[in-house]
Amino acid sequence: MKLSVVIPVFNEEATLRQIIERVQSTPHEKELIVVDDGSIDGTPALLRELSSPNVIVLTHAQNRGKGAAVRTALEQVHGEVAIIQDADLEYTPNDYPALIEPIVRGDANVVYGSRIMGTSRRGYLPYYLGGRTISWAANILYGIKLTDLPTGYKAFKTSILKNLVLEMDRFAFCAEVTAKLARQGHAILEVPISYQPRSFREGKKITWHAGLDLLWTLIRCRWK
Repeated sequence: MKLSVVIPVFNEEATLRQIIERVQSTPHEKELIVVDDGSIDGTPALLRELSSPNVIVLTHAQNRGKGAAVRTALEQVHGEVAIIQDADLEYTPNDYPALIEPIVRGDANVVYGSRIMGTSRRGYLPYYLGGRTISWAANILYGIKLTDLPTGYKAFKTSILKNLVLEMDRFAFCAEVTAKLARQGHAILEVPISYQPRSFREGKKITWHAGLDLLWTLIRCRWK
């Protein structure tokens, strides 16, 4: 079963080479769809150096956000399973088997990697509490049971992901895709993953505003 790894990138020259090497080293038939989301550092030049037959590079002229990058990538996804991979090093591709195998076996169509269920470090307290609050809100609004809605590791049977009408451009993608999966009746399986949080000094981009966007998106999608 072919795996499509979608990698949204914005100003990640410090970690991009490493994450692509780590993804490439995983023992799966795969394609990498890298979307340079308007980077203004050395990312574009680095991507030109990382050419490979199984790497597709797409570009946005301006920064539009994670959700927009995922939508752009979906136009080029050909694998039966798609996974979202952040370009930093917070998430390790060593967890791919745990994410993918339930889909390969036919036990699930959507799998989220839960940092809460995992045994590694939790994120910084504000992010941890924000993620728990967003997950709780989703569970109440949609009658689901998630521990980590904002996780950066989400794997999908590609046909299901492509069937969703996604509109959100930025981090609210996480709430939108979850809400629309729930409304279509798709169960979301969670599996434990490892996690190595980074700080703003190290390049983390998500802010408290994103949490409000996530919450509003959950509410908006519930009754839209």
